[in-house]
This record gives sequence, structure tokens and C-alpha cells, in this order.
Amino acid sequence: MTALVTRGLTKRYDGVNVVDSLDLTVNHGELYGFLGPNGAGKTTTIRMALGLIFPSGGEVELLGEPMFRRGRDHALRRTGALIEEPAFYRFLSGRRNLEAFARAGGDGEEARRRLSRIDEVLEQVGLSPAGDKRVKAYSQGMRQRLGIALALLGRPEVLVLDEPTNGLDPAGMREVRLLLRRLADGGTTVFVSSHLLAEVEVMCDRVGVLSRGRLVAEGPPGNLRGGAEHLRIEVGDPERAAAILRALAGVAGIEGEGRVLRVHLDGANPAQVNAALVSGGVAVSALVSERDTLEDVFMSLVEGSGVQG
Repeated sequence: MTALVTRGLTKRYDGVNVVDSLDLTVNHGELYGFLGPNGAGKTTTIRMALGLIFPSGGEVELLGEPMFRRGRDHALRRTGALIEEPAFYRFLSGRRNLEAFARAGGDGEEARRRLSRIDEVLEQVGLSPAGDKRVKAYSQGMRQRLGIALALLGRPEVLVLDEPTNGLDPAGMREVRLLLRRLADGGTTVFVSSHLLAEVEVMCDRVGVLSRGRLVAEGPPGNLRGGAEHLRIEVGDPERAAAILRALAGVAGIEGEGRVLRVHLDGANPAQVNAALVSGGVAVSALVSERDTLEDVFMSLVEGSGVQG
């Protein structure tokens, strides 16, 4: 079952497609990373997905409800979102802030339901010990987690976050990353945009790469890295080694710097490469197998579509 679907989603400003015929599917219960450089169209896509701006073309379904027809309120009540850091009252505690937003967020029954969830969401985001501290004493990571707690007050089935680790130090990024993973493992669908490659690689179930408003790749991070294999080889005679490897079947390319060669394989395996070098009289002091990282794939896709990160 799907949590979010877009079909041919397009947003045009001044004749330029900021989002261009985007087809996207996010499944229930997965942590989906929406990856792309700044200006790729991530935030515009999120705003259309939540019904905050109208598309120039295409359609969006959120929890099975068309977003630009009657009935979308039912889906939105089951969705939590954090697009920008909320303007919290700095001289109130985290708990008092959540109470104020809960009372403003719906009718009497809805407000009571949200108020009853405050202790639970503070616990979920790891802020129970700091719930009664004033927000002005919070670190940026704590304020970001308080924003996620606010988005969780309605017990959402889908949580949409736009760059939730932006501006955080490594400790704050780790706090948010672990929190999102816990939420997804607990059954919440989490859709998170980011331009931080390492973040999405370690926490997401699937990743979609957006470039110039188009989805240029999608899949589990491991699948996106693909099977391309490289060898980093340290040799005593790099010129002789390069000549031997150019003649070896299954070697697609060779790059060199000093005594270190980077060999791109296309059929050959490390044992064959090592045997060819040794039999050719080249001393091999190191041979390390490497695969493309998600960053390699990302840069290749982005550069191939004409976008500079």
C-alpha cells in the first residue's frame, strides 16, 4: 500500500519547470530519502505534496486521497510535517509550547487528543528530561526534535520533513537520524528531504535522487551504488603495471597518481589482476577492492543532468 504518490507532477515558474513530470511512490512504513542538491525542486515538491501550493500539472495522492480535490482534509489530519523550524515561544518551556500549539491545532476533541499526547511525543523524541526547560536554553538539535514532536502530536501515519538536519552539528544530526529510524521501525512512514549524502545512505530504506526537478534514480542505497568495482593498487613500477593491465581482458580503465593505480573492472576479478601483475614481474605492495559510494553515484547523476550541487 502506498503513502504518497505523484504522477506527472509539474510546477512551473516564469516558464521554467522547477518540478518536471515527477512520478514518485512512497510505500507505507518506509523511510524514504528525497535527495538532491539545493535548488533541485525538493521543497517545491513537498509543498505540492501537502497541498500548500498548486501544481502546474499532474496529481498527488496522499494516503490514497487526491490532494487537489475534496476529501484531502482526512489525509492531512493523518499527516505530520516539518518544513521549516516552527517559531517557538523562546521563554516558554518545550512542554508549554506543545500545549499552545495543541490547543490551536483543532476543535475541542482534537485539541484534547493532542494535549494527551504531549508526554508521549516528548519521550519519543528524547526530550522528556528537558520538557520543562525554556526553549531559549535548547540547542538547535533539541529545537529540531521539538519541531518533530510537534509534528507527531496528531499521531500521524506519514511524517514529512524538509532538511531536518540542516545546520545541526554531528551530535544533533545523529540524534535526528536515530529518531527517524525509530519512527520508521515503529510503522510511521517517513519522507525526508536532504542534500546530505551520508545521512540518507545510513538511515533510509529507499532513496530518490532529484535533479533539475526530475527523478533521475531511485532505489535502496545499496542498489544505487551498483556493482561497479574498482581496485586501488600500489605497485613498484606503475608504467609497466599500466601496460600489463591495458592488455588484460575485463579491465575497463586505469587512472594513476605516482605509485598508486585505480583500476576500473568490467569482468576481470582482483585475483586475475594480481596474477597478471605478478607474472609480469611487477611487485604489488597493496591491492584494495572498492565500490562506488552513494556520493559517486549522486555526483555522476547530477553532473550528467547539468546541475552543480
